Amino acid sequence: MQAIVETLFDAVYLVSVITLGVLMIRGSKRGSQYRLFGVMAVVLGAGDAFHLVPRALALCTTGLEHYTVALGLGKWITSITMTIFYVLLYYVWRKRYQVTGCGGLTAAVYLLAGLRILLCMMPQNQWLSAAAPLSWGIWRNIPFALLGLVVIVLFYQSAREHGDKAFRWMWLTIVLSFGFYIPVVLWADAMPMIGMLMIPKTCAYVWTVVIGYRAMVRETGKQQ
Repeated sequence: MQAIVETLFDAVYLVSVITLGVLMIRGSKRGSQYRLFGVMAVVLGAGDAFHLVPRALALCTTGLEHYTVALGLGKWITSITMTIFYVLLYYVWRKRYQVTGCGGLTAAVYLLAGLRILLCMMPQNQWLSAAAPLSWGIWRNIPFALLGLVVIVLFYQSAREHGDKAFRWMWLTIVLSFGFYIPVVLWADAMPMIGMLMIPKTCAYVWTVVIGYRAMVRETGKQQ
């Protein structure tokens, strides 16, 4: 039962975010915030596919224990694409609110993203092992969480300052995604049921993409 439900959920998620991303890319102008948002959505879905597809295969066939390498490699790739996702979201913020300058802020974003990717590339993570160390799971997520916090604050402040109703909940989608993700990192190995929090975390990311898509549709409709 778990295999069927989880596989269907993941399939709907991947198809949804990638489809919305492609629609945004095709329906927006080159260099616009929505073109960038569409690329961001495709990166999100394509990156998660590296982990979710092997997981679905494992659940529907011989079990997770027989797909350790594939699942570990998928998590490794996803950890990097998620970092890229937040860097792209930062640039969506810059484009939407027409932010110029802020070189120090941009440097901080790249520093946190670079540190996160560097930590993800370290062999101590033992991505391809069934017993990956929790300590490195924590270390590599510290700069990731700080990167997410920066983006949360930026969208929260800018949406309020500009009265941006379309993006007024963008910050909350990111808060929810991290709120559901962090307990999984810390306690999922000891209490597997906590892994179920990845479902609402995934829903939060879908909400992120839907916010961008709906904003594009509304603005396109006004222009016509």
